[in-house]
Amino acid sequence: MENRQSLQNLLDTLHKKVEIARLGGGTKRIDAQHKKGKLTARERIAYLIDTDSQFLEIGTLVADGMYAEEGGCPSAGVVTGIGYVAGRQCMIVANDATVKAGAWFPIAAKKNLRAQEIAMENHLPTIYLVDSAGVFLPMQAEVFADKEHFGRIFRNNAQMSAMGIVQISAIMGSCVAGGAYLPIMSDEAFIVEGTGSVYLAGSYLVRSSIGEVVDSETLGGATMHSEISGVTDNKFPDDQSCLDAIRSHMDKIGAPQQAGFNRKEAKNPEKDPQEIYNILPADRLKPYDMKDILRCIVDASELEEYKPDYGKTLICTYARVDGWAVGIVANQRTIVKSGKGEVQLGGVIYGEAADKAARFIMNCNQKKIPLIFFQDVTGFMVGSRAEQSGIIKDGAKMVNAVANSVVPKFTFIVGNSYGAGNYAMCGKAYDPRLIFAWPTAQMAVMSGATAANTLLQIETAKHKAKGETITPEAQKELLDEITNRYNDELSPYYAAARLWVDGIIDPVETRQIISEGIKAANQAPIQKPFNVGVIQV
Repeated sequence: MENRQSLQNLLDTLHKKVEIARLGGGTKRIDAQHKKGKLTARERIAYLIDTDSQFLEIGTLVADGMYAEEGGCPSAGVVTGIGYVAGRQCMIVANDATVKAGAWFPIAAKKNLRAQEIAMENHLPTIYLVDSAGVFLPMQAEVFADKEHFGRIFRNNAQMSAMGIVQISAIMGSCVAGGAYLPIMSDEAFIVEGTGSVYLAGSYLVRSSIGEVVDSETLGGATMHSEISGVTDNKFPDDQSCLDAIRSHMDKIGAPQQAGFNRKEAKNPEKDPQEIYNILPADRLKPYDMKDILRCIVDASELEEYKPDYGKTLICTYARVDGWAVGIVANQRTIVKSGKGEVQLGGVIYGEAADKAARFIMNCNQKKIPLIFFQDVTGFMVGSRAEQSGIIKDGAKMVNAVANSVVPKFTFIVGNSYGAGNYAMCGKAYDPRLIFAWPTAQMAVMSGATAANTLLQIETAKHKAKGETITPEAQKELLDEITNRYNDELSPYYAAARLWVDGIIDPVETRQIISEGIKAANQAPIQKPFNVGVIQV
C-alpha cells in the first residue's frame, strides 16, 4: 500500500501538470480563438483523427517551468504526436496560437525537429496545422541560425519530400516570414478563408520597408493565394472543412512498405499491469525484481530469457508485446550473486552483464527483432577489481552494439538513469525511436547525494587551499544548497521540459506505446546492414 500510494501521488502531480499544459495560453485565449471562428490546436487534432482512435502525444510537458520571464510557453506552443487519419498513422504538428500567437521559442524549434525526426525514421505521413506568428523575436539569436535551429525544419521538409514521405499543410492562421516556407514546401497546402494568411513580410513590415500600404488579406489571404499567386492549392471556408479535406486526401494515399517485424495475435498480460504500482518501491534505494514489472507488460506474462544465469544484473529476454516480437534489455534491481559467488548490487552494470547484453543486442539485429530498454541503472561497476577485469572494455562493447543497432529501439526510464548507464541502456543520444520516463525516473551523471558530497569535497578543498576553514554549519548549508539544486535537475520534469525524453507517462501506458511505436517503425524497411565495427574482445 505504501508503494501504491507513493506512485499514485506522483501520478496525481503528473496529471495536474498535463492538464495545465493542455490549456495552452489559458481559457481567455481559447475563447478568443473561438470568437475568431477558429478551433484550438488540440480541437483541430481531435477533429482530424479517426473517431475512437488514440493520439500518442510527444512532448506535452516541453518547456515546463521554462521562460518564466516571458510568461511561460506551455508545450512549447506546439502540439505534436502520432495519430490515425483515415486509418493511417501520421505525425501531426499543430501550432497553438493561444501561446504567444504560436510564436517559435527556441524549445519550439527543437520540438518540431523531434516530430520531423520521428516522421523521417518511421516514414510517417506528416500533417502540419499552421497558425504561427513566426520566430519569437526577443530570443531570435537562440532559434535562428544554428544547425538545429529554425531553418533545419525547412531542410527536413525538403528531405522528407525526397524520401517520399507525404506532407500536407493547412494554413489556419498566421504564417509569417521564414515560417511561410513550411506549408509551401509540403506536397499540398490548403488555406482557411478569413483566418489563414501567408506572406514573407506582414503589412506593417511592408509599409516600413517599401512604403506600400496594403491589408493582410490582399497581401497574403486565402483568395489571393488560391486565385492569383497559386501558392496554395485550395481554400476552405472554415477549419472543419479544411480538416475534412485533409482526411479525404489521406484516405487516398498508397499503402506503406513493411519492415517485416514479427507479429502474432496479442495476448493480455496474465499479471495485472496495475500491479506495477505495488511493485515499485516508495524508497528508490530498495531492491525489487524487474522481472515482475516486465510480466505486467508482456503478452501472457511470458519471458524467454537469454543467459539467465550469467550477468544477472541485466535481464535480456525475448517476449511479445501486443503480439509484436521484442527483445528486452532491463536493469535488474535485486541483489544477486554472480557465478563466482560474489554479491552484485542491483542497478549496477557489471562486466559480464555488459558482455551478455552486447551479444543479445547483436542477436536481435540478426533476427530483425525490435529492442526495448527499461532503465533503472546507477552506472557501471567501479573500483580496482572492476577496472582490472576490463569493465571499460565490456561497457564499450555494449555501447558499441547499442549505437550501431539498426532495428528500432524504444526506451523507458523506470527509475535511476545515471552516468554511462544512461548511454549503454539507449539514452536519448543513442536514437531510440521513442523514449519515455515514468514519474519515478531520475536522470543525471550521478545520484543527488553522491553529487552533492563530491561537490562539497571540491568546495572544501578550494577553501583549504586558500588557508580558509569551513564550519560544520557552513558545510551543512552548502550541502543543502547543492543537494536542492541538483535534485531539481534530477526530476523527470526537468528532462521532459528539455525534450531529453518524449514525455512522462503512467506505467500502465507502456504496453500501448511500445505497440504503437513498433507499428510506426514497421512502415520503414531497414536499409542499413548491422555492423558493429571494431570491438575489443
